[in-house]
Amino acid sequence: MVRRLASKGKNLGKKGISVWVLSSLTFLSLLHLFEAITVLFFSNQIRLLQIYPVLGEKLMQTLTPATYFWTSAIATFALWGITCAIAFENPVDAFLNKILSDAKQQSGVETQVLEEKSNVIDAMYETIESNNETLAHVKDIVYNTRTEVKEIQPMKESIEKMKTELSSLKREVKRMDEKIGFSNICPACGKSLLPEFKMCPYCGERIRISQVPTISLKDYK
Repeated sequence: MVRRLASKGKNLGKKGISVWVLSSLTFLSLLHLFEAITVLFFSNQIRLLQIYPVLGEKLMQTLTPATYFWTSAIATFALWGITCAIAFENPVDAFLNKILSDAKQQSGVETQVLEEKSNVIDAMYETIESNNETLAHVKDIVYNTRTEVKEIQPMKESIEKMKTELSSLKREVKRMDEKIGFSNICPACGKSLLPEFKMCPYCGERIRISQVPTISLKDYK
């Protein structure tokens, strides 16, 4: 930035010198034009050309009043146009315009980058939204599963209770079968015996079939 300002300062200095030189030449040419008008219309003598040591005398001898007038007029307008063109070209404005142009280009690049990043952000947002929907669906499934598990839990407890009752019932049935199986009674000691026993295993009494009393189901109950 400092280098640019320094170069702009040098350009301003060169421009000032150019404008001063051209404006001086324009003023001098304008003086010649005024003299050419007086020479052409009032028949005055040419005197300003005498300021040029070598060319002055030759020009005074060769130039006619009309040629002198047109030459002075053309030189005056040409120098004046060049001076105005250089003077009105403001390097500061050009520098500021260059800065504004660079800023616009930079802004355009940044806008393009922002648009690209916004597209990426939009894609990320859509992905996050999709993931949120998936998570919400998974949460619903987990909640429904937990609800079903809670509903199944009492059924499981009932089944376990039924299993326990069935086991108890099986033991009772087995016990009843054992008691019903020993339906004979020893006449000597009164112990329950199996029907096929011919001798009491408790007292050694020989059992006869006629001697073995039977227990009815009503008496057993």
